[in-house]
Amino acid sequence: MKDNRFVKGRVKSVYYSVMGAYRLITTEHSIMVQFSLGILVTVAGFYFHISREEWMMQTLAIGLVMAIEGANTAIEKLCDFINPGFNEKIGFIKDIASGAVFFAAMAAVAVGAIIYYPRIAGLF
Repeated sequence: MKDNRFVKGRVKSVYYSVMGAYRLITTEHSIMVQFSLGILVTVAGFYFHISREEWMMQTLAIGLVMAIEGANTAIEKLCDFINPGFNEKIGFIKDIASGAVFFAAMAAVAVGAIIYYPRIAGLF
């Protein structure tokens, strides 16, 4: 008899991952903003007919920012759980996690500028 626990376990993992993404998008304002910007540039990609390579870079940039923002949110929630009050070391940890989001966001801005600046500038 075949043991299906491995498959069932993977299905459960995907379910929990989807639920986590849903919770991020529906409860965290920073993720809501990033998700909205992702939708906006996706619409822009269809409007400007960006190339396959540009789609890949844009998709990776959106995914990177969303993933790092999710990790930052998890770190912040964990820090707040461990120490709900002000703590200088916890603040330092949260600042570093936020800095990682900044780096990802700046990379995404650079990708967006490379893709869209020539197209937008050509409109004027």
